[in-house]
Amino acid sequence: MERIVAIIPIRDGIIFPNTDSVLTFGRPKSLAALESSYVNERIVVFVLQKNSRLNEPTNNDLYEIGTLARIERMIRTDGEINAQVRGISRVKILSYEPHDNFLLARVEEIPDEYIASPEIEALCNHLTHEFRRAMNLGKSADFLLFMNIMSENSPSELADLLSSALELKPQERQELLEMTDVKQRLQRLTDLLAKEIKVLELERRIASKTQQQFEKGAREAMLKERLKVIEKELGNDDEAGEMRELMLKIKEAKMPKDVEEKAKKEVRKLNAMNQFNPEAGYIRNYVEWLISLPWSIETSSNDDIKKAEKILNEDHYGLDKAKERIVEYLAVHKLTGKTRGPILCFSGPPGVGKTSIGRSIARALGRKFVRVSLGGIRDEAEIRGHRRTYVGALPGRIIQGIKDAGSKNPVFMLDEIDKVGADFRGDPSSALLEALDPEQNSEFSDHYLEVPFDLSNVMFITTANVLDTIPPALRDRLEIINFAGYTHDEKYKIAKDFLVKKQMEMNGLDSKKVSFSDDALKFIIHHYTREAGVRNLERRIAGVLRKIAKQVAEGKTGKIVITSKQIPTYLGPIKFSANLIEKKNEVGMSTGLAWTEAGGEILFIEVALMAGKGSMILTGQLGDVMKESATAAMSYIRTRAKALGLSENFYQKIDVHVHVPEGAVPKDGPSAGLAITTAIVSALTKIPVNRKVAMTGEVTLRGRALEIGGVKEKVIAAHRAGIKTIILPKDNQKDLEEIPAEVKRDIEFKFVSHMDEVLAIALAKPLKPKLEERVSSRSVAYTPQPYKAD
Repeated sequence: MERIVAIIPIRDGIIFPNTDSVLTFGRPKSLAALESSYVNERIVVFVLQKNSRLNEPTNNDLYEIGTLARIERMIRTDGEINAQVRGISRVKILSYEPHDNFLLARVEEIPDEYIASPEIEALCNHLTHEFRRAMNLGKSADFLLFMNIMSENSPSELADLLSSALELKPQERQELLEMTDVKQRLQRLTDLLAKEIKVLELERRIASKTQQQFEKGAREAMLKERLKVIEKELGNDDEAGEMRELMLKIKEAKMPKDVEEKAKKEVRKLNAMNQFNPEAGYIRNYVEWLISLPWSIETSSNDDIKKAEKILNEDHYGLDKAKERIVEYLAVHKLTGKTRGPILCFSGPPGVGKTSIGRSIARALGRKFVRVSLGGIRDEAEIRGHRRTYVGALPGRIIQGIKDAGSKNPVFMLDEIDKVGADFRGDPSSALLEALDPEQNSEFSDHYLEVPFDLSNVMFITTANVLDTIPPALRDRLEIINFAGYTHDEKYKIAKDFLVKKQMEMNGLDSKKVSFSDDALKFIIHHYTREAGVRNLERRIAGVLRKIAKQVAEGKTGKIVITSKQIPTYLGPIKFSANLIEKKNEVGMSTGLAWTEAGGEILFIEVALMAGKGSMILTGQLGDVMKESATAAMSYIRTRAKALGLSENFYQKIDVHVHVPEGAVPKDGPSAGLAITTAIVSALTKIPVNRKVAMTGEVTLRGRALEIGGVKEKVIAAHRAGIKTIILPKDNQKDLEEIPAEVKRDIEFKFVSHMDEVLAIALAKPLKPKLEERVSSRSVAYTPQPYKAD
């Protein structure tokens, strides 16, 4: 039967036929539809929205099947209506009728389709039984609804009642509403009810397990309390259960007497405390930390000096000073039987082996090795630990490292000590003062432990790229060993003896499948690396071997010999030319030498003259000290104008622009004074500077050449760049002892005390004869000696 009725959209619920529901309405159109229907036949159609978020749904936003319902009762409140409704039958919306205040549609009732049969009866009985089982498992449902389901109902009525009782999604409810075949609806309800029962069973099982665990914990707590009472009655309170085990471990740890008393006191406090007290866990952790530390455990040191030397030489090439210091330590230990661990600091550019030699030292001494990186640490508690009042407190990095080593005399490496920061949480470098002071570290105090720990037998090794950032008080406690950059010959030997073997093993190759010719390794060093260490060299070797590994994996047979001609095919075009010096002598350009964290570098000083008013322009991101060197150089030239063949007022009509290339790199320091002065004199006199001459040294207003640092790194950089002559201040002549013999063999050193001598050597043409005569009596030349391999 067709009829025209008001349509009321529902967001997420469905009214099924044969069921009663109480609904609340607040949307204007819904209120208007209810008011209009209530004064007439009280008949409306409830239809589910496809999208529950829409406030003003249209006919296209509603499903086609809804429920014809009767409004039994209606209560008006502020802006809302509460209505009790009863579902009558399913209806299908045939068409919507125009109306201004609410939705109006022509609908047709849909009759239920079923034929009574034993199967439908069985389905009804099964659903009734299973619903009762679901209620027993804890399903929540209205009591009146439960009683209606348990009463005598037709299959259609039972299906509708169950549909409204189950926990279903709106789409599943709509699916049940649209099923006109009662048998099909009952079968679908059987599946949905079985799924809900399964969820209820899992919930009950989880709740049961939780209850069992709680009861077990409560039972154990009760039994422990009873056991405590029994132990007290027997007079064995301190030695009971877990406390007895802790006391035994404290005794076996062989702690110092005061530490042992502290540990026992904490155990007694723990014993008197309820185990559910949060502080009990903190005390137990504290006692376990005290027990786990190696208070009396030492690793026996290797006193065989020759064996130690052999191990050090097997792992690292060069680094003679570090090796010599370790051998000295062993010798003293062998003679005295006991000595305090030294506090060493390995300082040098990245990649020269500072960190890796620490592990070799531990192997040579036969000790445990611990490494802690300090880079970026800003909290003092990282070193000294947190006080026990804090939740999650732990000892500092040093005590944790000692525990991990399991020995009180390991080799302890504090890596990147120059990169320790400081902020509002404290200064970690200040906390290191006690640990790295041989006079104090026998009673190192960690905030967490609250008892002293003896670090005097620990060999501390620190590493740093620069020493300037280390506070003076901390630097004073360190025995500094400088690691200079490697020469080309040293890199070649390291690559041949160490790096190639290491990378072959890492890439699944061996000497039977591939080998490098000597020329190939030297070609990589000269044309693909420009560094003080060997990290980039190792990467280049690994890059070649990975490509070889690919060929072998693809089935290539036979041994592959890598020559220098093949390197570009593996590594691409040459990255660096063999020499960095200029192609020809230039006016107003000199070659200086600089020290950096990565080793030595050569730098070019360029000078240009322009018409002006005597100004001096300095570019290239120069620091204050370097700017002052340029000013001092200009002042020296003005005072020596006549001797240099210049007019006294030469500077008044020109501007001098001094530029140091690589402007993005900050540069500072006084050692470029000689090079700046030479470049300016060359520009003023139009005499070119010898391109094969490099120089370093500070210049004064009187033209004196003063001593500078970093000679070894600078000389090695000059050697890499193809420089043939180096000018150094006379006071730096002593530093030649540190320079490798193969470098001294290729370079001629000129030692000077005055700027006049520098100009005589560096300029391609003499300034004046009298100046040359003065120089010949002053300059001191270093004559290279033949290099001997032994």
